[in-house]
Amino acid sequence: MSDYMINGITMEAVDAIGINTHSSIRIGGEKIVYIDPIEIRLVYHDADLVLITHDHYDHFSPEDIQKVSNSKTLLMVPEKMRSLADQTGIGPDHIFTVRPGESLDLCGITVETVAAYNNLKPFHPKRNKWVGYVINMNGCRYYVAGDTDANPDNKKVVCDIALIPVGGTYTMNPTDAAKFINTIKPKIAVPTHYGSIVGKGEDGQTFSNAVQPPIKVVFKLKNQD
Repeated sequence: MSDYMINGITMEAVDAIGINTHSSIRIGGEKIVYIDPIEIRLVYHDADLVLITHDHYDHFSPEDIQKVSNSKTLLMVPEKMRSLADQTGIGPDHIFTVRPGESLDLCGITVETVAAYNNLKPFHPKRNKWVGYVINMNGCRYYVAGDTDANPDNKKVVCDIALIPVGGTYTMNPTDAAKFINTIKPKIAVPTHYGSIVGKGEDGQTFSNAVQPPIKVVFKLKNQD
């Protein structure tokens, strides 16, 4: 175990985060958790748990879920996605549906669901009950926000590491994302959802410049400036 820490968070917990692209996230360590896997180039079959935030093509890809899952993998999806989940090849007894505001213990870790929606934009309506996730593992709370604006529900989140969309158009832009992070005050913030499908490569740096100390911004996407 390394003694080096960032704002009280071990480097192991930070290094456990990988972002393949966009919002395709992998968190390793105690378990292997994938969130919205897309554009997976190799076949891994190593997932203990796959979490899906909503059903848009850039977040839900049955083909990519098949590349990371195995016979023991558990899949968690929003309630309205239950029929779509059958496309992944994961058995029905390994599929769990959720609504915002729930907490489930799976694979030896606790996963909490947080409402993810736009306030005025039409892309992610609150009525769909799509979600972000707080994942309790590696000695910290990882918040993966999903596609969302800052809203009354997610402003209540308590987390150590926040992975937040910053690319604008469908989600928060860099400035709004920074305001959100400055409100919920995680120890570490990781910008996502920019530089490829939506958002500019420099959005990550714009976000970082607006985040207030002592919050530390850590880049995980390869395409940030």
